Amino acid sequence: MKAHDLYKNTDPDLIEDMFRWMRDNDRNLYKTSLASLASVKKLRPVFLQKKSVSDQIAYMRKTLSLRTQDLVGEHLFQVWFMKGQQDLLRTFCDRMEIEHDGNGQVTGELPKELDATKLEETVNRLLEMFDPRLVTLYLHVFNMQTEQGWDNLSKALEEDSRLSLTNQAAETAKEEE
Repeated sequence: MKAHDLYKNTDPDLIEDMFRWMRDNDRNLYKTSLASLASVKKLRPVFLQKKSVSDQIAYMRKTLSLRTQDLVGEHLFQVWFMKGQQDLLRTFCDRMEIEHDGNGQVTGELPKELDATKLEETVNRLLEMFDPRLVTLYLHVFNMQTEQGWDNLSKALEEDSRLSLTNQAAETAKEEE
């Protein structure tokens, strides 16, 4: 799955949380992202800046759902996880025994393979500790860090119903009704 697919299929509320975090915690990143994505549709940034925050975020999400925006979209996910979701990253790296800087940023080489038992135990623990939507999104983003992803992680993302983006979006829609 590519970044544009994640923006299309992830619960919109989670994407909104990401952009609101950026707006509150890294205003420069938010403004730069908005301006960059405005240029995709040949809009002036000021046009979007005059809109409500919800409309700005909806525009960014829609634009990041375009295949041409994969690099930007992946980068924004990475920044959000690296700066705003350090507990999740730290927990994942610790449990998978991946060297990191104490905040979840990998310092050594990424493993060539992920130990199947550790991966299963780690996924179970992450789902207990964190919002399943967030865990699922993170695992997808992590799996994009190598060209083909990791076979066992890809399989878990495809087969484990707890890690289904579509099921999670449907559940959120039901809860809102």
